[in-house]
Amino acid sequence: MARLAQTAGLTDIQQEILSTVKTFVDKEILPYANELEHADTYPQDIVDGMKEMGLFGLTIPEEYGGLGESLLTYALVVEQIARGWMSVSGVINTHFIVAYMINQHGTAEQKQRYLPRMATGEVRGSFSMSEPDLGSDVAAIKTKAVQDGDDWVIDGAKMWLTNGGTSNLTAVLVRTDEGQSKPYQNLTTFLVEKPTGYGEVAPGLIVPGKIDKMGYKGVDTTEMVFKGHRVAGEQILGGKRGGGFAQMMDGVEVGRVNVAARACGISIRAFELAAEYAQQRSTFGKPIAEHQAIAFKLAEMGTKVEAAHLMMVNAARLKDSGSRNDVEAGMAKLIASEYCAEVTQEAFRIHGGYGYSKEYEIERLMREAPFLLIGEGTSEIQKTIISRGLLREYKLRG
Repeated sequence: MARLAQTAGLTDIQQEILSTVKTFVDKEILPYANELEHADTYPQDIVDGMKEMGLFGLTIPEEYGGLGESLLTYALVVEQIARGWMSVSGVINTHFIVAYMINQHGTAEQKQRYLPRMATGEVRGSFSMSEPDLGSDVAAIKTKAVQDGDDWVIDGAKMWLTNGGTSNLTAVLVRTDEGQSKPYQNLTTFLVEKPTGYGEVAPGLIVPGKIDKMGYKGVDTTEMVFKGHRVAGEQILGGKRGGGFAQMMDGVEVGRVNVAARACGISIRAFELAAEYAQQRSTFGKPIAEHQAIAFKLAEMGTKVEAAHLMMVNAARLKDSGSRNDVEAGMAKLIASEYCAEVTQEAFRIHGGYGYSKEYEIERLMREAPFLLIGEGTSEIQKTIISRGLLREYKLRG
């Protein structure tokens, strides 16, 4: 067992789950990841394997057919999967967020309708907040839903949907006219059912196709265009009009723990590759790991891996305890993603010219790491969240 990124206080069940996932990653993901990634091929066999292990229902309560595990367990599973191939962790991330939102905020009917089928992977979730010209300003959403009898008619365009084409249930945040003075109080979350695929998948609902990306390949990232698409009123999450912003932020909060876990996984793999290469490659009569310049790099990389892992675990445990963790999740996401970029680049440098070759795995990691700097909120957004939270606690008295 590796020394870095170990987690104290895990139960026997948690340890068994992680051991099973690690074996799966070593045997079923790592040997095939580079070939699939370079071809931008959806990892169907890997996804089927995750279904068989019950990973799509990892955090869904047992009463709905899931395993009922904690956010911490899920985050540690994601860390291992991202160590194998970050795109695979993306396949289950949006699914997990939507399942979490339904379990936390859905009506009894919505929970019964979706969670059992989400636990088996029959229903696959994606979620959508961003828009083509929106960026991080979620309160400025333009996509609008207008009530028409018992239905709602949605018009507008959404952007950056992970699993947009391969999912069949999307939680979509849109603007509704609630008459509130604060923009974010006029946002509602709809659970939009759709077929998988691309083109006009349902009347007035278009998924144009996959967006070609620098990294994060294999998993599909799409737009979603609404042109008079009708949705039943019963598809409003929790039946709560105007409550969409809070529901989505709750989901994104756990999503930030997930992104931190993915960054930790890439960092662990980058360190493993660097440590292995540094002991095999020799210059001036000895392995480069014995040169102080490289040894110090490895020391700093290992320290960053450990620090990021500990902050990610802390944020997950806080959320599991029921405590507010917006600051801690922001801190974990900030430091894990920034350290991931740094550790991956150092591993790349240790590989020298070979790191630039597509034959070496580190080349793939170099293209994957930058995504984590922007996914689920940029580093600058995390700093805004962190500073506001800290100033609430350290407010001047008198």
